[in-house]
Amino acid sequence: MPKRSKWQSLPTEAINPRSIAIDQASAEEIAELMLKEDRRIIKAVQREKERIVIAADLITEAFGKGGRLVFVGAGTSGRLGVLEAAEMPPTFSTPAQLVQAVMAGGREAFFKSREGVEDNFEEGGRAVRRLRLSSKDVLVGISASGMTQFVRGALTRARRAGVKIVFVTCWPGSELQTFVDVIIAPEVGPEVIAGSTRLKAGTATKMVLNMLTTISMVHIGKTYGNLMVDVQTGSEQRRSRARNIITTVTGLDYDAAGLLLGRAKWNVKAAIVMEKTGDTYAKALARIRRAGNLVRRAIGEDAFPRSARG
Repeated sequence: MPKRSKWQSLPTEAINPRSIAIDQASAEEIAELMLKEDRRIIKAVQREKERIVIAADLITEAFGKGGRLVFVGAGTSGRLGVLEAAEMPPTFSTPAQLVQAVMAGGREAFFKSREGVEDNFEEGGRAVRRLRLSSKDVLVGISASGMTQFVRGALTRARRAGVKIVFVTCWPGSELQTFVDVIIAPEVGPEVIAGSTRLKAGTATKMVLNMLTTISMVHIGKTYGNLMVDVQTGSEQRRSRARNIITTVTGLDYDAAGLLLGRAKWNVKAAIVMEKTGDTYAKALARIRRAGNLVRRAIGEDAFPRSARG
């Protein structure tokens, strides 16, 4: 009897019966087919909501203890982790070390695929060891197939260090459920192109990672209402965004908002507190610290009047 590959039974490698004739389809037909398949992603992620919430709470708790969040992956999964980590500093003014990403093959592999690096279990462990993780940290391993050896090596090393582990995969049957703290496994079904996990699996993974970081960032005070009050203001676009936030919260016009931000050294949170309380810049910063970095708590006001809510 011929020996089966361990990959053959994985849902990420399955043949999708709905796209078998894709090579005979028009562009419009392929687009419609892909849209229909992508509608399955929302339901798959919805079924994982409870585990996403548990994982997000673990990350929030880690941040509160001075811990870090680290994504580990290979290929598409690795790139999604790198992208998520890279977006945190400009969006939420987080220090670079707070949310990090490790990708099999290193920086070069982000732009150009390096075949075989994902199969190196030992290198995954070494990559995590170099980060000197501790029990304060959370590691999120990302592997659509659930089989990536680089990620498994990283998880094994992290477990020895007492790190909290979240595993994001599209293989609900992964035996790692008993090894990690939380497994998030949206069952998206076979891809339009068999085995191309940059498609539905990649989209589902991106959604999950977005939720993990967004929930935890909101809970550590990186927003006021739904406003990005910790945004970095190093570009013209972001300075405009900062002014718009100030006009929304304080009622000042655009020019006055710019003057206030200038006095607040372009710290949006400080500017809001200064305008609402009459504090100096230094006193505003102290007030924000005492409030646990939460603007709402610092000024005791809602970001939007009830009439502005949908």
